[in-house]
Amino acid sequence: MTPAAVAALTLVFGAAHAQTYPSKPVTIVVPSAAAGSTDIMARLVGEQLQKALGQAFIVDNKPGASGNIGTEAVARAAPDGYTLLMQYSGYHVGNPALFPQIRWKTSDFVPVALVMRAPHVVAVSGTLPATNLKDFIANGQKNGKGIFYASSGNGSIQHIAGEMFAKQAKVPATHVPYKGAGPVVTDLISGQVDMFITTPPSVIGQVQAGKIKALAYAGPKRHPSMPTVPTTAEAGLPGYEVESWFALFAPAKTPPDVVAKLSAQVKTIVESEAYKKKVEDQGAFAAYMDSAALGKFVDQETAVWAKVIKDGNIKAD
Repeated sequence: MTPAAVAALTLVFGAAHAQTYPSKPVTIVVPSAAAGSTDIMARLVGEQLQKALGQAFIVDNKPGASGNIGTEAVARAAPDGYTLLMQYSGYHVGNPALFPQIRWKTSDFVPVALVMRAPHVVAVSGTLPATNLKDFIANGQKNGKGIFYASSGNGSIQHIAGEMFAKQAKVPATHVPYKGAGPVVTDLISGQVDMFITTPPSVIGQVQAGKIKALAYAGPKRHPSMPTVPTTAEAGLPGYEVESWFALFAPAKTPPDVVAKLSAQVKTIVESEAYKKKVEDQGAFAAYMDSAALGKFVDQETAVWAKVIKDGNIKAD
């Protein structure tokens, strides 16, 4: 058979695969605990994909090792479109620089689509007396123990954000790592930890219930779902901004037509008014990039975070 004939057959079989995909349930792996922002996004997008494509999209939480357990599981999965990864930026572009020995790399994945961008919120325990950021920092400076800040794991973006906060605010700080945002929120409510700098979907429900205080929004402008929460600049910490993004990935060598089908469907979801409202209600912003644009963005972000981690001498342990 000539090379041209082989190529033609490959296109035919690929097109047939895309037409029938998915023909069985699809698993979306979340490399962190339930109830965090990544989990929330996986369930929101998975629910809509299920409605659109007629097959179950099942969320599988695989927390641990700062996201590396779940991420590696997808990197090693069959590249057939039936195992996907809902990933957040800190794990995807930060971990390769933080953990030289990890058994996956960004090239083990093909980007499918960006689904959300979210500046972080400085959330503190409702048990603390501070009602604004300046008072919170001042209390940490004079109480003799500083602040205990939580993250979803060593080397996570919350870890880096906490270190950056402590340095800029000139306040002593102790890092307390967890396996995901869900367990952090429980301990933040009870006062076991003082602060969690994270994406709003992880905490906004508890903020609205008055169990957690949002002292500042680490973005350039206030968010419409939290109009009374000042930006970090307004709250007295100018220049301190932290943003995460969330995206869907598949194992490398997943058929391009399957990736394209998923990406196109995600575009429809992300650009719908219903989705935009749900994400905005969570304190974040709906945002879409297709596979090619997301791939370039990941390369840029990987270089940026590698420099941040190196320049800041940030260690995972």
